[in-house]
Amino acid sequence: YWLEVETNGTVLPTALEGVIDQFNVSPKLLHSGNEGLARLRPEPLRWFAADPRAFFKFVVQGEPDLVEVEALCTEYAVPSERVVLMPEGRTAEELRERSPWLAEVCTQRGYRFSTRLHILIWGDKRGV
Repeated sequence: YWLEVETNGTVLPTALEGVIDQFNVSPKLLHSGNEGLARLRPEPLRWFAADPRAFFKFVVQGEPDLVEVEALCTEYAVPSERVVLMPEGRTAEELRERSPWLAEVCTQRGYRFSTRLHILIWGDKRGV
């Protein structure tokens, strides 16, 4: 078995952390609407950044988000090879518009790129 945990990075892992193979940490950027400690908590983010099993996924709307991503990666010393950028979008059209420039940014900065496959296949539906 391969166990992955998806988290926003605001809570430290529990005693089960020893059996987890990969953490997918998705801190919320300013555009998310989450505020304060509900959005970013330094202690858990430091813990995840220090663990090579943790990959950081950021949902990006536009250029201003890249400044925030860079600042967080610098502050928590997240290696570029463990950073994944995903375009924000609730429709296939939005994803098609935002993906090319974001993929280029990933290539230039050594990040990984991911799309929102569920949106491309089923649209903006819950539970799919």
